[in-house]
Amino acid sequence: MSTREPGTDAPAAGTAGGAGANLALATAAFALTFWAWNLVGPLSRTYTEQLGLSPSQTSLLVAFPVLVGSLGRIPVGVLTDRYGGRVMFTAICLISIVPVFLVGVSGGSYPMLMLCGFFLGIAGTSFAVGIPFVNAWHAPARRGFATGVFGAGMGGTALSAFLTPHLAAALGLFGTHLAMCAALAAMGAVMWLFSRNAPEWRPSSGPALPRMREALRLRATWQASLLYAVAFGGFVAFSTYMPTLLTAAYDFAQTDAGLRTAGFALVAVVARPIGGTLSDRIGPVRVCLASFLGTALFAILLSLHPPAEFPAGLTFVLIAFSLGLGTGGVFALVAKVVEPSRVGTVTGLVGAAGGLGGYFPPLVMGAVYQATGAYTIGFVLLAAVSLGVALYTSRAFRSVA
Repeated sequence: MSTREPGTDAPAAGTAGGAGANLALATAAFALTFWAWNLVGPLSRTYTEQLGLSPSQTSLLVAFPVLVGSLGRIPVGVLTDRYGGRVMFTAICLISIVPVFLVGVSGGSYPMLMLCGFFLGIAGTSFAVGIPFVNAWHAPARRGFATGVFGAGMGGTALSAFLTPHLAAALGLFGTHLAMCAALAAMGAVMWLFSRNAPEWRPSSGPALPRMREALRLRATWQASLLYAVAFGGFVAFSTYMPTLLTAAYDFAQTDAGLRTAGFALVAVVARPIGGTLSDRIGPVRVCLASFLGTALFAILLSLHPPAEFPAGLTFVLIAFSLGLGTGGVFALVAKVVEPSRVGTVTGLVGAAGGLGGYFPPLVMGAVYQATGAYTIGFVLLAAVSLGVALYTSRAFRSVA
């Protein structure tokens, strides 16, 4: 006997008949598009040296792709509700080829890098496709786990941080971007040929703008957006700006900074499904509280500029784990407080907030470093924001199990 989810006429999603395969495909596509989204950050030192950029110019270059990757999630989430994850994953992969190619031929011009990097953000919108796609394949009791596993695809930033500098050394900047274009084309074909929407999924036929207005009227949308702006925004900010931070503050070579950034991203990636699974067991609110309080503590420690390797490295690992737990917890919370028929639209809005949360910190860090020669103030601000959001979470979601 089937059960029905609130707000839908379809039976609740199960976990068989292709759920695992489609979760794996969605995670792989997410990882690759996130790698493409983060192509500029790992090469920041190269661009800085070639173009003679100031710290503020470098931070703006690194942060710029985040803008479209953030705001673009709003329409992409709405389109996913209408056309489904199979079509949208394919489209995102193929469309992203164009800005990846253009960034590859623009390395000698700062204005052109900025312009093409802006559209590189299209690749970062894939997150708003995957959450409703995997949600539809899994029953409510398994959605924390499913979205956590899917969210591990943000490990594409780890792949980018580790492999992009080595590929650039071996193939050159243009060859590296051509290789990414080929990978995106192959992934687009794989998603079209082998992925499927869940049997119970039904397209939303209503106009997009009214659905967005309805989602914006939900208190849960704004609440989850605030939480995700800190959890995922913190992850994005560190993943994109850490190569610059490590080369400037600790004088690492670009490849060494990339290796450490990859380690940071990998820890956050592992923590995300842990956060989702723990949310299924102890509740997403407790997971989010642990995330924000941990982030505040470790940000304070980083503000003291601990020496490399052991004190600083361990602290970066711990803050990565804290942020990763939060990214898994927030969308488990969304699955509890938002009815399934609105998940795609709300995901787009919340995902946009998360991306925007990662847009501003690199700009702040660049300005702080240029003004003071250290990152202390930036880490103190992160600690204060994280602590404030932890207090808000404890009050706003006290009734959520």
